[in-house]
Amino acid sequence: MTKSALSAAEASLADAAVSRAMTLDSQLCFAVHAASRAFDGVYRTILRETGLTYPQYLVVLVLLEHGELSVKQLGEKLRLDSGTLSPLLKRLEAAGIVQRRRSETDERSVNVKLTDEGTRLRAIVCEIPLRTAAATGLHLDDVVALRKQLVRLTESLDQAAKRYTDQGQNQES
Repeated sequence: MTKSALSAAEASLADAAVSRAMTLDSQLCFAVHAASRAFDGVYRTILRETGLTYPQYLVVLVLLEHGELSVKQLGEKLRLDSGTLSPLLKRLEAAGIVQRRRSETDERSVNVKLTDEGTRLRAIVCEIPLRTAAATGLHLDDVVALRKQLVRLTESLDQAAKRYTDQGQNQES
């Protein structure tokens, strides 16, 4: 093969690779998004008996694990902003599952804790991770390994987003 024929073949292969990379099915972000949507469907069904939505379940789970937290701490753990978290907490409070009150040490801060009714959800909530793990169809070791990979992916993406944000701010200066 001549050099020009090789270059044309390489260019054709490169074009084909770019075309494949630009399909929806080849996008990692879409695969993660689709998996998230599939999880939503499983959780919606499993959580129906608890009366909790998936975000409400996460709040209960975090409060069962950590006890009383400020709204800010809760938002950090759940990766939710206060605009999303506040209405969620209002609904949980109206259902008698959580109690919100101003911090005694900082009146600007609101603390959230489970009520006795919320704590009673522990018996139901503790079964949910096992049921969802079983729904994945994966061996438990694979579920654990996948979770570790997703945590690493999230950390890398958070760092990249920060770098991009910092670069954008530096370019504006």
